[in-house]
Amino acid sequence: MAKQALLDADRRHLIHPVVSYRAHEQRGATLLESGHGAYLRDVDGNELLDAFAGLWCVNVGYGQQSVVAAATEQMTKLPYATGYFHFGSAPAAQLAEKLVSIAPRSLQHVYFSLGGSDAVDAALRFITHYYNVTGRAQKKHFISLERGYHGASSVGAGLTALASFHRGFDVPLPTQHYLPSPYAYRDPLGRDGQALIDASVAALEAKVAALGGSDYVAAFFCEPVQGSGGVIVPPKGWLRAMRDACKRLDILFVADEVITGFGRTGPMFACEIEQVEPDMMTVAKGLTSGYAPMGAVLMSDAIYQAIAEGEHGAVVGHGQTYSAHPVSAAVALEVIRLYEGGLLANAQAVAPVFGAGLDSLLDHPLVGDSRHLGLLGAVELVADKATKARFDPAVKLSDKIASAAYRHGVIFRAFADNILGFAPALCFTAQDVSLMVDRVRATLDEVLQDDAVKAAVSAAREARKAA
Repeated sequence: MAKQALLDADRRHLIHPVVSYRAHEQRGATLLESGHGAYLRDVDGNELLDAFAGLWCVNVGYGQQSVVAAATEQMTKLPYATGYFHFGSAPAAQLAEKLVSIAPRSLQHVYFSLGGSDAVDAALRFITHYYNVTGRAQKKHFISLERGYHGASSVGAGLTALASFHRGFDVPLPTQHYLPSPYAYRDPLGRDGQALIDASVAALEAKVAALGGSDYVAAFFCEPVQGSGGVIVPPKGWLRAMRDACKRLDILFVADEVITGFGRTGPMFACEIEQVEPDMMTVAKGLTSGYAPMGAVLMSDAIYQAIAEGEHGAVVGHGQTYSAHPVSAAVALEVIRLYEGGLLANAQAVAPVFGAGLDSLLDHPLVGDSRHLGLLGAVELVADKATKARFDPAVKLSDKIASAAYRHGVIFRAFADNILGFAPALCFTAQDVSLMVDRVRATLDEVLQDDAVKAAVSAAREARKAA
């Protein structure tokens, strides 16, 4: 099909995720055609540096032929194998064993999903089942973080604490609750480090008490670094403190590593940084590097054995047609081989350069904060550095940023609250980082000349003087 025919077909028939449908009908799609390494090419031949790895997921980079070969070989041999009726396949069994071998020691069993959202949904179902069959059916409340993201399933979207995922969907549920995010830059009391950790632990304890105590609370879900909420990097020690608090409170600790896993924050999993052993962990994205759909729930042996014994031989009624898909599993095995074969080491070597690059943008008039861990980072834009004044949504700064970035040949995430998110592929080089920073700076310089942006900056400055 010609380009215009494709655009017309997209407008008429394809429902895109997380967009205004009317805005998309008017704007149309940006059609991508090919990719290699950390670079994408659109249908018009424009080359773009992808500093967001697709959607936090193409960790090995585009065009890894060994991954394509693994998928091709498996598709030729056995393109599908159901996991129902006690059937299985070699790639699925090998992948489950491999994940257990590289995951925190507490996790001994794996359920495969199609992605992150349904991994979270499966975790919620397993936790509910676990408490029901162990005689604690009253443990029905779940706690997560403000600005957290745990997917867009019917129930999981309620753990997500972003307004656009709630509006019109009748979530959160009465059993879903939030704690303040460990967001140092925006903390109302200016807390950081241990003070912020202590505040989070106290908030969890208070929330559990307010819900009637641990007899009524099932689990706490968190991302080791919050992704879609603005790349909120908690103080070192925060994750371990929250895990320890959950153990004291007798509630399950679930680490959502859909974004942070597979080298994104340095080690294979972010939990390794503080030797945290969760009761459950959800993964996706980097599991297959986006080359095929797949996610997973990893669970402790204690939970698995309780469910198995509690059913007294009856079936556990959770499953999906494409769970443990052999092609996706073959892809994941090859992707993990690439991580262990040098990509994790490369990412760890480039991470300080990446962090320094983001920090170098702090001298720009629009940049108020820079934060990062491994190859996951953000800069936060403000109208006034001294007061940290946000831009009015009417300025539509994120739209202006995204458009300008495309013109300057770089892709990153421009969040609605004027935070710019970065998650480059683990194959990024120091030269790629330098090019990324140059193009981001050029983007910010262009946007700073926009009349509405200049007016907002001036108004924020005058407001500070008046105060």
